Amino acid sequence: MAGIYIHIPFCKQACFYCDFHFSTSLKKKDELISCLITELEIRKKELQNEIIETIYFGGGTPSLLSSEEIKSLLNAIYQHYKVIENPEITLEANPDDLSEEKFLELANSPINRLSIGVQSFFEEDLKSMNRAHNSKEAKECLSIATCYFDNITVDLIYGVPNMSNERWKENLQIAFDFGVNHISSYALTVEPKTVLDSFVKNGKYPEPDETEAKEHFDILVAETAKNGFVHYEISNFGKPNYFSKHNTSYWLGKKYIGIGPSAHSFSKTHRSWNVANNAKYIKELQEGKLPNEQEELSKEDQFNEYLMTGLRTIWGVSLNEIQENFKADFKEELLKSSKKFIEEGLLIIENNTLKTTPKGKFLADGLASELFRIK
Repeated sequence: MAGIYIHIPFCKQACFYCDFHFSTSLKKKDELISCLITELEIRKKELQNEIIETIYFGGGTPSLLSSEEIKSLLNAIYQHYKVIENPEITLEANPDDLSEEKFLELANSPINRLSIGVQSFFEEDLKSMNRAHNSKEAKECLSIATCYFDNITVDLIYGVPNMSNERWKENLQIAFDFGVNHISSYALTVEPKTVLDSFVKNGKYPEPDETEAKEHFDILVAETAKNGFVHYEISNFGKPNYFSKHNTSYWLGKKYIGIGPSAHSFSKTHRSWNVANNAKYIKELQEGKLPNEQEELSKEDQFNEYLMTGLRTIWGVSLNEIQENFKADFKEELLKSSKKFIEEGLLIIENNTLKTTPKGKFLADGLASELFRIK
């Protein structure tokens, strides 16, 4: 089984914190969609022995696409790839794009899962992030969305300066009250070369506080558990049968291809990435060339990848799999290097699987990097 990710690199406006590749100009949208279809055709051999079980429209803002544009991309996938009977097909969307008319279009399309970028239900937070929607639109959007879709996830951001614990709890409660079955939640991070990075450096915006972010994370874990969600990945909480199949395939190391500018692909032994430039991407594909670079992953790279993804999830890192797929000393060294974190109560070994403890969850990425093998 494998997945296909399609990157739609367009947004109405730039969120201050975002470091994803996108353009606020839609001038080249038609050309780019044509090139996405071309790339899907050129790369079909990469997954010729695989069956596609998930399709994910990410971005950027995929909800800027018309139903006809979505249909043309899905037709290209079905034409060139083997797809299971009922694949999970996710579309990322922003509340300001989702009118009732848009929901009707999407409900009548093969899209069966919506990922809605709410981020916060409070006006102050949305303005500080430069989001295109407001609080009222966020709530109206979910009111309508839940009438048309059952499989909905919302994005929420915590660790926002001046967001009290009470306001964060209220953000979560609003999401619970709408009956959503999945929440993806991330700490506000100051990424290099973003507008937010510039604001923090120039004293125009306070730097996020890690202690506050940790308090918000603990609240997130506790409140989602009370409301029947499973914390199955460090940033993802789903009710049973509502985990993201597409993202879960990433964390379990399944093969996927990324289509579009800046999109990444993975095949266990290799990783590739497309140029993060719309004009270059279009030019290369119009000339029949693939605009990407590739690297072969060493055994150390593959091991580190498995550690990084595994420790973020409830499935952990299987010591049996380490023993079967890597050199003899990999397991021995992992047990040795993880010992101090086990003693500190950050990691635990259960059923021959290395996992983070509740205390260690927030530190999962840092713990993984401490256990990496260096070439």
